[in-house]
Amino acid sequence: MAARPSATDPVVDDPAEGEDASPPVASTRAVEIGLYLLLIALALVLGYDNWRSGAGWERDGPQSGYLPFYLCVILALASLWGLGTALRSEIANQVFVTRDRLRRVLQVFVPTLLFCIAMQWLGLYVASFLLIAGFMRFVGRIAWWKCLLTGIVFAAAMFVTFDIAFDVLMPKGPLEALFGR
Repeated sequence: MAARPSATDPVVDDPAEGEDASPPVASTRAVEIGLYLLLIALALVLGYDNWRSGAGWERDGPQSGYLPFYLCVILALASLWGLGTALRSEIANQVFVTRDRLRRVLQVFVPTLLFCIAMQWLGLYVASFLLIAGFMRFVGRIAWWKCLLTGIVFAAAMFVTFDIAFDVLMPKGPLEALFGR
């Protein structure tokens, strides 16, 4: 007889569940074309900046923008090749991502982005506590007390490892300032 899951056990959704019913958000071809255009734009901007700072050859050797400029040229040419291949491609109807899959990706991306932003004001340890506890609660649906305990233990372990054992300068927030660190 199988044991019944308790209310505190984590709930993990099956990523393939309901995939047929989820509408497509973007095709593979559209994503490839968009990415190649973005890479071409990046290569042009960086290439111009490196050309402006000096992409030639001086008496004593190459200028500071010489190698980066030619790397930008290679990136632009490779991206143009990829763009041409994508435009001639016949996989126009292949689904790149469905709405359900995109939602799952955003469930990880958005909190991680907010973590990076919050770390500037809250410091590494408080932001890490919020990220770990938040993921456990809202994505894993784990009991609050387990989320808080794990977040505190994780942040404390990071503090002991980086700040005390290795004496590494990490982004500090107002809470660390209260403790004089």
